[in-house]
Amino acid sequence: MRNPAKVRKIENRSIQLVILVITYWFIYNQIFQKTDLPGIVKSFGKDLTQPDFKSKICLLIGMMILNWSIEAVKWKMLIGKIEKVSFFKSLQGVLTGISISSFTPNRVGDFFGRAFILRKASHVEGILVTVLGSMAQLLITVLVGSAALMVFLPGVLPKALFSHGYLYMTILALVMLLDLLLLAMFFNVAFLATLKEKILRNGLKKIRRFFRVFAFYHNRELAITLLLSFMRYAVFSTQFYILLRMFDVRLPFFDALVLIALTYLIMAVIPTIALTELGIRGSVALYVFGLYFNQNGPASHAASLGIFSASTLLWLINLGIPALIGTFFVFRLQFFRKED
Repeated sequence: MRNPAKVRKIENRSIQLVILVITYWFIYNQIFQKTDLPGIVKSFGKDLTQPDFKSKICLLIGMMILNWSIEAVKWKMLIGKIEKVSFFKSLQGVLTGISISSFTPNRVGDFFGRAFILRKASHVEGILVTVLGSMAQLLITVLVGSAALMVFLPGVLPKALFSHGYLYMTILALVMLLDLLLLAMFFNVAFLATLKEKILRNGLKKIRRFFRVFAFYHNRELAITLLLSFMRYAVFSTQFYILLRMFDVRLPFFDALVLIALTYLIMAVIPTIALTELGIRGSVALYVFGLYFNQNGPASHAASLGIFSASTLLWLINLGIPALIGTFFVFRLQFFRKED
């Protein structure tokens, strides 16, 4: 008879190797086949020889570390309801999740990458907890992005559409209503733990018990989760602005933040595979920034190249590098084990 433990070990190792190969292939293909690295380097121009160039790159790398460290703190707090993990274990889960999400639609691999690093807690509960953290990050993106949208709209839509201000006020009211509804849903996420009692009947008891995790979190913890998500948002938005300046895209600080927020908002609602975001993110940024420049004179070729290059380098720093680092922890994932 075959040893079940040995079979599980072989299956685990096989999946780990597959993830490793696919991750490396996707990253290589995206960076060296679909990215104009020589063009990006060329767009730096004389900045490469400036004494503060290296310090700026170090600053961006440091902000990347801060970004994912904040995410690790957030996930450690959330996952602590079902399994206590250290900060470094949480960071490993975050980085592994980035690796697996690199080749999965809408980064769903992130949920599995983190959950399967757990040793005792249910994998399904781990996935649901990770989803909760992602909901918080998405909510911040929508809240900030919708505010940016209301600032941006009057400048790009024909003045006639805003006659007497009625249309704008209507849009503003709808956006605020949507934001408040999303906030109310997030802070009442425990409702899902009771809703499943009505949806999932006796025949699905095993599934029903997993939804109990949503009842573990109180408003204070949910508010902290949102705060940490906003801190992350502020970090990578600032990174984007720094890169725009490095690539000589000169915009007023407030205008740049509005455009960056709109770019993230659109990216949040476009179905993608994470690594294909490298091209899509640049295209979205070019479109959004192009609308702005059309109101203030057409964007030059240099500005367009700078916007695309800034977006591309931001992806490489914030997702490409962490995805590579995360592959070192792939062999710690346990896909098959006895559940409690």
